[in-house]
Amino acid sequence: MHPADHTGPRFHLRGPLDVPRSPQGRPVLVQAGASNEGRSFAARFAEVIFTAHQRLEDGQAFYADIKDRATRFGRIPSEVVILPGISPFIGDTETAALELEREFNELTVPEYGLRQLEQLTGVRLSEAALDGPVPEELFRDAGNVTDNARSRLQVVAGIVERERPTVRRLLHRLAGARGHRVLTGAAEQVADAIEEWFRQGAADGFNVMPPFYPGGLELFTSRVVPLLRERGLFRDEYTGGTLREHLGLSRPRSRFVDEAHLASAGGVRPGPVGQPSTSYRPAPRCSSRS
Repeated sequence: MHPADHTGPRFHLRGPLDVPRSPQGRPVLVQAGASNEGRSFAARFAEVIFTAHQRLEDGQAFYADIKDRATRFGRIPSEVVILPGISPFIGDTETAALELEREFNELTVPEYGLRQLEQLTGVRLSEAALDGPVPEELFRDAGNVTDNARSRLQVVAGIVERERPTVRRLLHRLAGARGHRVLTGAAEQVADAIEEWFRQGAADGFNVMPPFYPGGLELFTSRVVPLLRERGLFRDEYTGGTLREHLGLSRPRSRFVDEAHLASAGGVRPGPVGQPSTSYRPAPRCSSRS
């Protein structure tokens, strides 16, 4: 089974106006971005990491890097949940799914996509370049999955390097999923991809980004989720009432409990290993009225 102490992959079904917040207790701390600074920040503070990868080996490298960094920060690796984004086009057959993806790609507006590509690269391309190859110089020095200054640039650079797409094809790849992995196929194929990444140490779960609502979400929940249940990879029923519980995250200890304990102990806080204890002054409590 997967190294994470959990029975199966965790999912966050992402809606257009969704905010990852538990209805009780503090919000789940979510970080997005896989740059050098982003990974360091996430490993130290984040509880859920929303990331983008196209290949299994990239997902594995990112996963191992984050878990190692979290351990070095003194954290429990299983308390840092990594959820790559996936955008599934699901059909009765792979051919039907590919046709559905093609129909959506034909609805895209090239001018809008070109503006987004300009924001990413700093270079403006004309519509005349749509059916030519993507200029490789746009993505020089993009780095790799564990060493880069701008993670989304690095993800797109990988697509360009491996697939050599036309500009139009690249815009299609970025139109809905924004660099996240697009899974196109029958429900069994989507379930296979999810299981592979989970079992092979590339993800603790997935941030599901259906390409259209509500149909894309309904297809995923009605066709893919039952397959994951049959494979023992998804719960049959909920055992908690908060997002934190659904993600398998423990409830953090209240800082107010810690303050009360420290106050009763004379206001002394043990220092880090090898460092002396330090005095502690409780943070001021604030109140507000609506």
